[in-house]
Amino acid sequence: MHLVCPHCHSVNRVPDDRLGQSPKCGRCGEPVVTGEPVALRADAFSRFIERNELPVVVDFWASWCGPCKMMAPVFERAARTHAGRVVFAKVDTDAEAAIAQPLGIRSIPTLILFQGGAEKARIAGALDGASLERWITQNAA
Repeated sequence: MHLVCPHCHSVNRVPDDRLGQSPKCGRCGEPVVTGEPVALRADAFSRFIERNELPVVVDFWASWCGPCKMMAPVFERAARTHAGRVVFAKVDTDAEAAIAQPLGIRSIPTLILFQGGAEKARIAGALDGASLERWITQNAA
């Protein structure tokens, strides 16, 4: 399985049976599966989405957004729960308009699930833990 390092953005080949064993990046030596959301910038977004073979859930948010702040701990918990099965990332829409605009992000928070480099599912609005789990389970096959 190919996974993009959340630290240096290099692509690593990781055997499926090693996903739960804290595999390290062959380039920078940092953990490839962290269980934490990865902050993505425009220079790494496409590579991260297209080259990860695990589903990637991206939270489009902004620092001034109240619902985004309320959902942040729920998103972080889900990232830990699904580590090794789903990759979680965040995009600050104020700082990274070059990512958000082409994707048609009109309200925040918006979650998009990418699989195989393509958008598979999208939902707008803050979700509680149960709703987020249900959405991930329904869409990340």
